[in-house]
Amino acid sequence: MLVSAVILAGGKGSRMNLDIPKQYLMLNDKPLLYYTIKAFEESRVDEIIVVTGDGIINGMTEQDYCQKCIIQEFHFNKVKAYAKGGRERYNSVMNGLSEVNPVSDYVMVHDGARPCVSSEFINRCIDEVSEFGSSVAAVPVKDTIKIVDADMNVEGTPDRSCLWQIQTPQSFRYSDLTAAYNSLKKDDNPGNITDDAMVMEKYGHEKVHITQGDYTNIKVTTREDLDILNIFLKMC
Repeated sequence: MLVSAVILAGGKGSRMNLDIPKQYLMLNDKPLLYYTIKAFEESRVDEIIVVTGDGIINGMTEQDYCQKCIIQEFHFNKVKAYAKGGRERYNSVMNGLSEVNPVSDYVMVHDGARPCVSSEFINRCIDEVSEFGSSVAAVPVKDTIKIVDADMNVEGTPDRSCLWQIQTPQSFRYSDLTAAYNSLKKDDNPGNITDDAMVMEKYGHEKVHITQGDYTNIKVTTREDLDILNIFLKMC
């Protein structure tokens, strides 16, 4: 069984007003992305593809910076290829998939800005994708959710027991995910696609299986997330 992982590290961190992309922020003297790659390096994943942005960091392209200051610096051996980030998230995933070993059985897609994922959880996702054909990390929603119209009036309250907050990694059979993305490429109006599970829901032919994740597996989106992340990293 060959398992590949595509790590999406092409974000710009525009919502955080940073000088560098958030995935390269230093936390405990190491770039945030280091912790993400380390978890996959120590898991049963066989190869890693890193999707980088097109910015410049310390006079280097993001790909060169990632390769020299993270991969080579910390002796990560499973990173086999790099890909360029695209305009939308799904474009970045497609670019990453193009670098995956074509004989892979399963592929995992993970946000580079989720550094608190553990190698143990990654291995559990591998077990579940091999059993169910898919494995999408998620946690039950804690809060009451309201559906609101354009005028900020409540239209309804969905049953919280059926709601899950989706995370990554999201894992699928490689053949199924590539087929779904090939169908997406042919769609002139795919709509707002925000994760790989949506691609499989819309273009795949199998049910998407949820794997219960962890509330510490947060994605860094705002400056406040960094304070929380520092606490969680000490727990990981």
